[in-house]
Amino acid sequence: MKYGVFLFSTTTSAMQAQKTIAAKGYSSTLIPAPRQFNSPSGMAVRFNLMEQAELQEILNKANVQVQSVQEMG
Repeated sequence: MKYGVFLFSTTTSAMQAQKTIAAKGYSSTLIPAPRQFNSPSGMAVRFNLMEQAELQEILNKANVQVQSVQEMG
């Protein structure tokens, strides 16, 4: 299964994103940022790639700033 990771500038943003996604009933996991990607916070949120559009909309509405989105797996 393919998955994606949201990368963040701050640890607080990463934690807020994961909490916001969970509150909307979606599955995600807070993980260390993969080494191949530059993430100042060192944290990422892993998610099902099929849900990317919905999750980005949820994070935008919650004013959670995502540094970048990367595809994995």
